Amino acid sequence: MPDIFTPIIEKLMELGFFKFLLPYMLTSAIFYGLLRKTQIFGDPEKNTAVNATVATVAALMAMAAPIITGIDIQTQLSAFFMQAMSVSLIFIVSIMIAGMFLPPNLPELLEKKLKSWSAALLIIGMASGVFVFLMSGLFSMLFGRIILSIPSDVLWMIVGAILLILPIILIVGIGGGGNKKQGG
Repeated sequence: MPDIFTPIIEKLMELGFFKFLLPYMLTSAIFYGLLRKTQIFGDPEKNTAVNATVATVAALMAMAAPIITGIDIQTQLSAFFMQAMSVSLIFIVSIMIAGMFLPPNLPELLEKKLKSWSAALLIIGMASGVFVFLMSGLFSMLFGRIILSIPSDVLWMIVGAILLILPIILIVGIGGGGNKKQGG
């Protein structure tokens, strides 16, 4: 039986569906969601048109950059989302397998146990995202020219500063500040 999807995908690729349209839609949705969440322009219910306009313009400008600079982003984005989906599937299948052997009230047990582990889970999730970002080639495509133009001693100084400051941020963040005034 002939494969009917390959010619369709090739035609969509030829039309710029993967190179422009899908990344544009994703970028626009992310910008729109961030504008609604941050409420920069006021109540999101009253300013839907403003949020949509700003998100559309910002996404078009963001998507014009790869075309103007001649960077092909579709390969790296495809690899990124495929690898991210693979990581997500590993977590989902692990939970499904665990669900076969653990008690039926697993969500309640996990909720109780994971409240104390929320910072560790957040760090693991962020580390997984950074790993996929690096391995997909998006990092080198987006920041490769910038990093190559920085002298190596300055680059190592930046990395060292980040490694020195990161534990302080984590300790203060996990500690919760501790200097809250009590009413009385």
